Amino acid sequence: MSISAENPASRPLDGIRILDFTRVLAGPMSTALLADLGAEVVKVEPPQGDDYRAIGPMRNGQSALFTVMNRNKQSLVLDLKNPQAAEIVQQLAQKADVVVENFRPGVAERLGIGPEKLRSLNPKLVYVSVSGFGQTGPLAHRPAYDIIVQAMSGLMEATGEADGAPTLVGEAVSDVVAGLFASWATLAALLQAQRTGQGQHVDVAMFDTTLTFLATSVSRYLFTGQPARRVGNRHPLSAPFGVYKARDGHFALAVLNKKLFDATVLAMGLPQLVDDPRFASDETRSANEPELRRAIEGWSCQHDVADVVATLDAAGVPVAPIWNIEQALESPQIRSRGLLHEVDDERLPGLRLPTQPVHFNGSAPNRSERAPALGEHTELLLGSWLGRSREAIDALRQAGALGATDAAPH
Repeated sequence: MSISAENPASRPLDGIRILDFTRVLAGPMSTALLADLGAEVVKVEPPQGDDYRAIGPMRNGQSALFTVMNRNKQSLVLDLKNPQAAEIVQQLAQKADVVVENFRPGVAERLGIGPEKLRSLNPKLVYVSVSGFGQTGPLAHRPAYDIIVQAMSGLMEATGEADGAPTLVGEAVSDVVAGLFASWATLAALLQAQRTGQGQHVDVAMFDTTLTFLATSVSRYLFTGQPARRVGNRHPLSAPFGVYKARDGHFALAVLNKKLFDATVLAMGLPQLVDDPRFASDETRSANEPELRRAIEGWSCQHDVADVVATLDAAGVPVAPIWNIEQALESPQIRSRGLLHEVDDERLPGLRLPTQPVHFNGSAPNRSERAPALGEHTELLLGSWLGRSREAIDALRQAGALGATDAAPH
């Protein structure tokens, strides 16, 4: 591992080498975030490729989800059921700083690429396992997708209208949160390895990380013993803190203290609510939320969303219109922040891809490169990392270690 502290034009993770055996969303997102910052991420794929290559929406034969989650990576195809492929991984691991995988627990060991084996060859290696329920515990063997973890974590039970059914959140939050924690954990383990010379096995579970993500629900349960309840488009503990009606749509309002509450109702022309004992504290306002909502919407329903937002924003109250993803991504704010980068990809003219969202003002800009074609870098990587000749690579292909003999990348 070599990170240049002197070169201000470098990226934070320049020189870090990562072998990425992950597929679908959580694992690939974690390594994409690291690749944005300069890490060399080698995506090791089976001959048929990551499942996400075939998941829509598609454009010009390319998957949107695969393209976004595997930006800035290189693709190396190995048939891990072939003993020679396992030997190649073992050799690559000796050149790497990090291995990230999201096999079911036990699968990597059976393939000969588990953490004990690879770390015996490279003691400084950070080996990150991302799974549904972790490497230990009675549920460790179970497969998990985002909806499964949302269902079991309490997230779905706490989401939806009070008199309605548990509701799936409109994003793969358990996958995303696990990916974020995996990237954070990778960096923490790399820092320790740099300091001590010893890597470690990092165990990241979607179930654990989603429960940690549920900060409000967990805090409430630990103090009251009560699970979160569905309350619809409002905060479960505070008021007015939620979504409210206006004449031509809805807006979001976030009031968390008495000073903001007073500013809100005065801006609405409701001074009588300032000294109303029902709304004297956050707790009493939450207990009397239906009455407070009627008062607020009695005013807001006489105005368009734009006017409501302008009035309350001028009073210093946190308020917002309800945007869709297009409005958010194309907003002047996000354009100014540079979250989307234009990327050269002859397969996808005009392609824009997101990058990790943190700004490092002492570093070079984030990397902005397309996702790889399946196996595109196989020969290059075997040559540059392991010094394999063209003849040796052809022999591996003939032996089936690189997949079907007619599957050589062009």
